[in-house]
Amino acid sequence: MLRKLPLLLAASAVLLCAARSHAEPGQTLRLNVSPNGYPPYTVVGDHSVSGIVWDVATLIGQRLGFDVEARKIPRKRVDSMLLEGYIDATARAPEWTEHPQNFVFTLPIVRVQEVFFTVGDKPFVYNDPSDLKGKVILTHLGYKYPYLHDLFESNRARRFDVPRDRDMFSYLLQGDGRFDMAISDRLVGRWMIRQNGWRGQFSTSDGALSDFGLSLMLRPDMADFAKRFDRELDAIKASGELDAIVASYQ
Repeated sequence: MLRKLPLLLAASAVLLCAARSHAEPGQTLRLNVSPNGYPPYTVVGDHSVSGIVWDVATLIGQRLGFDVEARKIPRKRVDSMLLEGYIDATARAPEWTEHPQNFVFTLPIVRVQEVFFTVGDKPFVYNDPSDLKGKVILTHLGYKYPYLHDLFESNRARRFDVPRDRDMFSYLLQGDGRFDMAISDRLVGRWMIRQNGWRGQFSTSDGALSDFGLSLMLRPDMADFAKRFDRELDAIKASGELDAIVASYQ
């Protein structure tokens, strides 16, 4: 038995390490909010963090018995730091991830939709890209808009790039008719309008250019945690608590 003891100890150590590698996070969920946030999903202040995703995570955290800790990780480092276990979660849609099969995703917390904002009380009716023929559209510098690539390349519609989300709305409002509309995420746009006192000055299209579910993207060993999170997420959707959180940022 003494000769076998080292082997037994080694085997036990391997099993313990395996168990730890597949364990759920302890009492803390390390959630990436990015250095500058992504309002209104994550809103990063000098000494505070808020936002739709943050509020949902902390509310569910209270019910599951863990705290949420903000980590400010640049986008290009997030995937590797999740895989290496330095953080536990980030807000992401599977479609935005190069290798989504390497991670675990919760159910969508909220829909992320690119829509068309126009000045006035008459919303633009959008069904497909042909509706944009002849329009001058304010767009975000660096964004590709794959659904509209052919439209822009053929000059059937013209994009006008600006560097910030706020610029799209201020240019549209002060452009004296030079611009027909702006493309922005629905909730981002509503947040921007609220923050700048522009309520009642813009309309939003019902039809969306894109529509994705924003989830928590988790470490690959957190499938059990995702199931528990999803059960609580369903509960706050049914109770109206999620709607109230979203409404508080519009």
